[in-house]
Amino acid sequence: MDNSVFRIHLGAARCAADLTDGSERGEYVSQDYILHMLGRPMRSVNLMYCYYPLDETFPVRARYAFADKEVSFQWDYPYDDYFPYTGGLNGSREGEVFRQMADIRRHGQDVTLTLTCDPNVTDDHLIAIAEDLKPYGRVLLRLNHEATGNWFSFNKRASYADVAKFFVHASEVIRAHAPNVQTIICIGGIEDLNAKEMVREAEFTCTVPAADIWSVDKYMALHWGWPYDIAEKGGNSHSRGSYKETYEMTKRSFRRFTELNGGVTKPMVMSEFNADGDVTGPYDQCEMVDGFFRLLKDDPETWLTGINFYQFRDRGRLGLEIEDPACPDTGVAQPVMQTFKSWIQDSLFLPEITEQDAVTLPVRLRWGNAEDAEGLGIRLHFDGNPHFCELNFKDSGNYMIALNGRWFYKSPETKFVDLMPAFFEKPLEGSCDLTLKLFAPPADGKNDLSIADGLQNCYTEITELPEIRIACEPIEQSRD
Repeated sequence: MDNSVFRIHLGAARCAADLTDGSERGEYVSQDYILHMLGRPMRSVNLMYCYYPLDETFPVRARYAFADKEVSFQWDYPYDDYFPYTGGLNGSREGEVFRQMADIRRHGQDVTLTLTCDPNVTDDHLIAIAEDLKPYGRVLLRLNHEATGNWFSFNKRASYADVAKFFVHASEVIRAHAPNVQTIICIGGIEDLNAKEMVREAEFTCTVPAADIWSVDKYMALHWGWPYDIAEKGGNSHSRGSYKETYEMTKRSFRRFTELNGGVTKPMVMSEFNADGDVTGPYDQCEMVDGFFRLLKDDPETWLTGINFYQFRDRGRLGLEIEDPACPDTGVAQPVMQTFKSWIQDSLFLPEITEQDAVTLPVRLRWGNAEDAEGLGIRLHFDGNPHFCELNFKDSGNYMIALNGRWFYKSPETKFVDLMPAFFEKPLEGSCDLTLKLFAPPADGKNDLSIADGLQNCYTEITELPEIRIACEPIEQSRD
């Protein structure tokens, strides 16, 4: 067995695969479970939170604070029915949002924090949020998303022009105190193929140069009346377009963003993307998602940086899983799960991993973010499809491990990792060499800010390799 060890680098995919985990429509699902179901980490995991600290009832979640209020639309509450952000000014960093961010980062992914925020908060609140996010490496902050709409509370408390100015100012304040945070402007973009301008462009042009990342949310089909009515033919609480039109509107949005930025491009993402199964049913949902991804793969222009699939588990039909109403902690996988799983193994969405120089232990690994990290590659030889393939560790490292296209997580407490699931769906057809890949994201999800470059990087020293056991036949042969 050739156990040559060398440094590897994790880089960006042509288009990143991101995922929303939890919202007004579903609960947060642990990253261990998601990794088990999808077989690979995402570039970033999106969390949906709200911050209305000037309201007397906050931080009680809206559905509980206003349980006696008659509601016939999801956004009829006095403030948005997202999970309450419990950090900020006079807040606590022991809340659920911080546990979730740590969970995401220890699994080798970046955090996207979608935060609807009262535009009347003072700079003290913004600075406190920046300090909250400072230890979590590269954080993508999508502040007051879908800002050209009329459903979120921040749009009911300020004019569109003031919402835009708040985004610009908040971006400056947060970036000054937490340079690791990149802000995302999410507006409607081009919503009509005959339009030359984006929706409410005059008010939001100022946000284009202020943001680090441009974004639109585009659903190829959506039932916005959920859960208060059922999508029926002829109804007025749902819509359905085509994946071709959706693709063209998104691409034209990017072009218009670029024009408004003096011809200079910035990263462009789809912060929410799906086709609502309430409208399409489960099979057309797969066809629409697949069709959109095919258009992107076949496009000779590289213009889209990432797509966030909304979401992992949903109480409606906007998830890879539907929450089981009889057992809310259980998800029921939908056909689109397999569509998504297949595509995130395509070269379009796979991060680039390059081999570098040979190394001898001990070696120091750097984790920057999900698109910039140093790891170890270990060459393994297989005489055929294995019956046993496992790792035994003596150290307490926190590792993300990949073999044969499937990823595994090793927590600091774990000493044994069974790699056989890497061969269940993708068995080897003969003898071959494979590279075992190992990366070391932060065990507690946070960077050490006391070191010189700790804002963006964390480091782990590897002093010994795990014991690797490979066997290509059963321990005992059948006597039949």
